[in-house]
Amino acid sequence: MPQTMVEKLISKKVGRNVKSGELVVASVDLLVSHDGNRPQAPDIFKELGGERVFDHKKVKLVIDHAPNVPNQAAASIHQLMRQFANEQEVELIGPGEGICHQIIPERGYVKPGDLVLGTDSHTCTYGAYNVFGTGVGSSDLAAAMLTGKLWLKVPKSIKIELKGLLNRGVSPKDIVLYIVKLLRADGATYKALEFSGEGLASISVDGRMTMSNMAIEMGAKTAIFPCDEKLEKWLQERNIEKDFVGITADENAVYEREILIELGMIEPQISLPSTVDNVKDLREAEGITINQAVIGTCTNGRLEDLREAAIILDGKKINPNVRLFVTPASREVYVKALEEGIITTLIKAGAIIGVPGCSGCSGGAHFAIPSDGEVVITSANRNFTGRLGNPKANIYLASPATVAMSALQGKITNTKKVVY
Repeated sequence: MPQTMVEKLISKKVGRNVKSGELVVASVDLLVSHDGNRPQAPDIFKELGGERVFDHKKVKLVIDHAPNVPNQAAASIHQLMRQFANEQEVELIGPGEGICHQIIPERGYVKPGDLVLGTDSHTCTYGAYNVFGTGVGSSDLAAAMLTGKLWLKVPKSIKIELKGLLNRGVSPKDIVLYIVKLLRADGATYKALEFSGEGLASISVDGRMTMSNMAIEMGAKTAIFPCDEKLEKWLQERNIEKDFVGITADENAVYEREILIELGMIEPQISLPSTVDNVKDLREAEGITINQAVIGTCTNGRLEDLREAAIILDGKKINPNVRLFVTPASREVYVKALEEGIITTLIKAGAIIGVPGCSGCSGGAHFAIPSDGEVVITSANRNFTGRLGNPKANIYLASPATVAMSALQGKITNTKKVVY
């Protein structure tokens, strides 16, 4: 029977052919747990009677949600994570190294065909690497630490075919916001988004990460991109050994739904407060005064995002009534941005630089928390009430270019109308 990418990938982890709707027990390739969880997966691991994790090389602990260690509670959690890492001989990636979803691919810990679990809903980001990545709770991760396996229902797939090229001023963030507008917050619940089409050739691996990252905002279990020339080149540049076989869908695979998107028809998009799927064409929100702008997070804190912002802000100053916060997604991104002069450009324009990690994404990071009634435009993935630590602020989601342009103008500004 013809299979989708996800059906084929899970079949390899189960050891037999499976189809959507089946309940299976699958082997896992990597487990990732961060400091933002309560309770912590290591704590539940011990409650379950765990003595040794199933494979210490396949478990990673990451400190990213409180990278500047803002209080005693965060410090205590970090201390417990260090203790567990030492006991189990697992790698702990400490504060300031960056966001788990950025670090894990950078260090070559995932490759096409892998099945990855993380105690973070945006673990679907790894789909950019032809990986089945999905978020689970601390209990499920603790059980996988013990057994090396996960039980799950094989999800049905929604095929999204991309054609053509994006227009100037339109980015992968606009593509995924457009898809959120189409599917809504529950339109892909427990489904897999499978991206395909000749339009993928023009979308970088960074851009694909942005798109797979936000699959959860449609309720998706995961998102997955093909292992094509672009991804293989990225892996080769990282000196990642080609000991993998990329997963491809069969020609006659059965999908729950198929969607064709002409990239040239997409305008810049924006998500209005206070639900991610409240998406409009950006022109409908033009002119709204902003108080704060944020560029970063696991959605758009990568080098190409910071570079785009620097191009817009080069030689200019942000509006005096706006605070601009910028956080690189990892130490590697930070260093490269420094070497390119991007950070200097942003600082000269008036930006405040955060510690690599989840700074500026959730209020728990204690960075870029807005005041009552303020309007924030951010390149993050969520604009729920209170997301940035103040339930009385209003949050808009947009691309890094739109955020940078809006910070410059002091109001939401359409990137298509401004020459930069």
